[in-house]
Amino acid sequence: MSLRCLLCFKKSMIRPSVSGNAHFGKRVSRMKLWSSQLRLLTSQSWEPVPDLDYLSDPKNYEAIESNINSRKGTGSIKVFMELLSKYNSSQQPDKTELKKNILTEALKIPNKSDPRLHLYGDTPHVVETLGVKPDWTFPALEFHTITKELDLLRTDNLGNLTGPRSYYLIKELAELEQALIYFTVDALEKKGFTLYSVPDLLHSRLIESCGMDTKSERTQVYKLEPKFYGDICLSGTAEMALASYFSGSAVPVSELPIKMAAVSRCYRAETSNVQEERGIYRVHQFTKVEMFGVTSGETAASDALLEEFVAIQKELFSSLGLHYQLLDMPLHELGAPAYRKFDIEAWMPGRNMYGEISSASNCTDYQARRLNIQSIDSSDTQRFVHTVNGTACAVPRTLIALLETHQQSNGEVIIPTVLQPYLNGMERLQKPTRPFKMKWIKSKSPKMQSTS
Repeated sequence: MSLRCLLCFKKSMIRPSVSGNAHFGKRVSRMKLWSSQLRLLTSQSWEPVPDLDYLSDPKNYEAIESNINSRKGTGSIKVFMELLSKYNSSQQPDKTELKKNILTEALKIPNKSDPRLHLYGDTPHVVETLGVKPDWTFPALEFHTITKELDLLRTDNLGNLTGPRSYYLIKELAELEQALIYFTVDALEKKGFTLYSVPDLLHSRLIESCGMDTKSERTQVYKLEPKFYGDICLSGTAEMALASYFSGSAVPVSELPIKMAAVSRCYRAETSNVQEERGIYRVHQFTKVEMFGVTSGETAASDALLEEFVAIQKELFSSLGLHYQLLDMPLHELGAPAYRKFDIEAWMPGRNMYGEISSASNCTDYQARRLNIQSIDSSDTQRFVHTVNGTACAVPRTLIALLETHQQSNGEVIIPTVLQPYLNGMERLQKPTRPFKMKWIKSKSPKMQSTS
């Protein structure tokens, strides 16, 4: 059986025709180059293209099975091979349903893993610890207490308004959120990132292609009512929209790597009853600045961009005066798309713990194969690209780390120097002279008028 016939994938369906373009190979305007050379494929070519040659090779069976078992147990190479065997031995003239089942099972199997991760066991590897850990003579307060005293946060009595784990950032705390966003975006643009404004509503197929399940009972994805809106979901991260921007497209090799950034709201249905994750640590909607990159299809290239993303994260968090540790995450902590993943955990003195504030992942060709994103060179040779993503600033947790780290004995909070220009020179968060108070109206049943 020809695996390429099984995929019904034809090279002729990619039609950039860039070899004769006068702009090819020159560093011209990215927007001009993409608009003239980047071609959308036909609807058929949007179909995912898993690496069936690798999956069907018996020599890879044990490695694939071990990788699945070491991660989150998603997918089964045994079921895949059984379906493949059934396809080969079937005498049915129409094997469409068998093809569909084979591809469905292939797409469940997670990405390959960096060989170095097998050395870590189940424990994250601490790569380095940076910044000065606060050592005070006064007891550290946690974020909720600090913001309550400063009248900057509301989390109570919101269940009937917006549901559980909701919050309002108020006055200077809302301004600090914007300052973090502008500071981060400015830093990324200086590093060569192009800023995008992305949609928060995406088709479920795009979200699944990026590695998030949308169909199980435990899905973290919010869905709109299909009866009225179709199969549309709320995006959990700008990474999904940025990756989908290239779906069904061929990108000139001369333009790689591409570095993109976006500010978006993120929606996640995940919940937690863990005491350490109280308050705004784990919420259903928040603002995040995301980094996303596209490289050539070599692991050396995507690894290099991953290292660049991590270096940027370290630079950002160090400039905010945080104490944090960089972790190389073990296999069982990797989602299906990740080949390798780094987490950054900041020290949160009020909680007396390290809390995750950022991550960065190399997804190699996992997303590119599912979204059919390829590169094309001057000889019209096509190859699946690699994608890399990283959190530049997840606002709620960064705010927690900032306020708990820079709190003072008098209840005030020192604002990091790098953020002050975005706050009209504000140096401290101080207690208000006139706290804003609301009086709750008690519900009263209307009196019935007597008819006698």
